[in-house]
Amino acid sequence: MPHEQMNERQVAAYLSMDEREVIKLASRGQIPCRKTGKGFVFRKGEVDHWIETQLHELPKHRFAGIEQGVSQYHGFDPEALLVSALIPPNGLAVPLKARTREAVIRSLVTLANDNGLLYDKDRLLEEIREREELCSTAIAPGVALPHPRHPLPYDIAESFLIVGITPSGIPFGAADGSLTRLFFLVCCKDDRTHLHVLARLARMLHDAAATDNLLTSQSPEELRELLLQLERFVLEHPG
Repeated sequence: MPHEQMNERQVAAYLSMDEREVIKLASRGQIPCRKTGKGFVFRKGEVDHWIETQLHELPKHRFAGIEQGVSQYHGFDPEALLVSALIPPNGLAVPLKARTREAVIRSLVTLANDNGLLYDKDRLLEEIREREELCSTAIAPGVALPHPRHPLPYDIAESFLIVGITPSGIPFGAADGSLTRLFFLVCCKDDRTHLHVLARLARMLHDAAATDNLLTSQSPEELRELLLQLERFVLEHPG
């Protein structure tokens, strides 16, 4: 539940961090929380959003820890394929014919709609635009994970990923000013799946060489196979 309250020990377990590190972050105002007489109180939804905003800065080993903690907390199988399982049969576009940020968003949402995954296409478009205005989802050089800020349980048929590669780089708001070519539209029906997907993708895409390899794809079939291989690799090498 997004409004669920957690203490320092629970947050440390959730994020696979030392409790002293959580307290240090809280004391410095670097993680959302509220000071109480006995310590700090955290809202799970705010912690989840904090993780999301840190994806482009955290080291690779931290992703693995976060995913492990989230998996245990929510009862996920940490060794199960996730990204590959959420991409529908016609959910990859190589190439994704778009030259602007708006065109990318529209093309990805249209592809999701064509796969019969949406109940309200216009609302999803608006939610994703609002999320991008809040903070760009370009998390790594060449990669962006556009998604609504909150899960949309009543506007999508099921959780899904839509993936596209544009022929050339597009300004998508990356912090370093780099252009983006690889896009993952992430839409989940609940918070726990949303965070789990983001953590798994962050692990898969943290290595620039892995991204470069995906960008060599010449067809949707090749991209699907490379994503499957990459996901299996990170599951076999959790560090």
